[in-house]
Amino acid sequence: MQLAVNIVVLAAIYALISCGYVLIYRVSRVLSLAHGELMMVGAYLLLTTASLFRDRPLVAIAAAAFLAVAVGVLVYVLLMRKMTGEMVLAAVLSTIALGIALRGAMILFFTSQQQYPLEALGLSNAPITLVGDARISTIAALLVGITALVYLGLWLFLRHSAYGIRMRAAGQNPLLAAQRGIGLHGMFALAWALATFTGGIAGMLIATDSGLDATMATIGLKAFPAALVGGLDSLLGAVLGSLTVAAAEVLLIHYVDPLLADVVPFLVLTAMLIVRPWGFFGSREELDRV
Repeated sequence: MQLAVNIVVLAAIYALISCGYVLIYRVSRVLSLAHGELMMVGAYLLLTTASLFRDRPLVAIAAAAFLAVAVGVLVYVLLMRKMTGEMVLAAVLSTIALGIALRGAMILFFTSQQQYPLEALGLSNAPITLVGDARISTIAALLVGITALVYLGLWLFLRHSAYGIRMRAAGQNPLLAAQRGIGLHGMFALAWALATFTGGIAGMLIATDSGLDATMATIGLKAFPAALVGGLDSLLGAVLGSLTVAAAEVLLIHYVDPLLADVVPFLVLTAMLIVRPWGFFGSREELDRV
């Protein structure tokens, strides 16, 4: 039972992070390799707001989430908008450079020492006993619930809201969408804002559950294979890919060797690329070269 709980929690972490990869790629066809660092920025924003709003944890969390959205918009306006019309490789390399810069900035301002936002918020993280003596922390249980709510919210937003439908149109056929009066830059900025918001929420929850340091970005990198395994333009695929990668990682750690933790997601990704390169629910795109 404990193994099942561990798989669900890890899958929720990967799913909450990987939906950001999917949102950005689905709308703007840009592969953001700075998503792990943006997630880490969200966690450090919570650490900052927790120190500013002591004894008011809800205000601190809301402020950090708002700032995460602002960071996403600024990243698009100041950097990624300049990549519009450029080579795809230029946009990808820009995100790599952004990630390196963000990681360096976090170390410069906050040092590389382990930080504990939960203490600054004045909250506790009591364990919860489940069926079969399985245990889960309060924050981990909250993470699973929030992940489910985020995916439900994104599904409703993309399917039933005016801006969500415009985002889908911009991703499917940007030229036609622009001709129909949809502002592409606004939709791209919204995609980056939502991706940074969901990534920031993931970073905040992980930091409050297990602490925060500059290596958190590695978790974001491990969620990248989950997005690819599921299909980089499918939110449903992100859930299935996250569950697949998490199950493989937890089982191999338990039955083989804990040192495989950082390797397993990429082994699963390699296997999927051999068998089905577009992932479980991804769109099969035309082959450009062999």
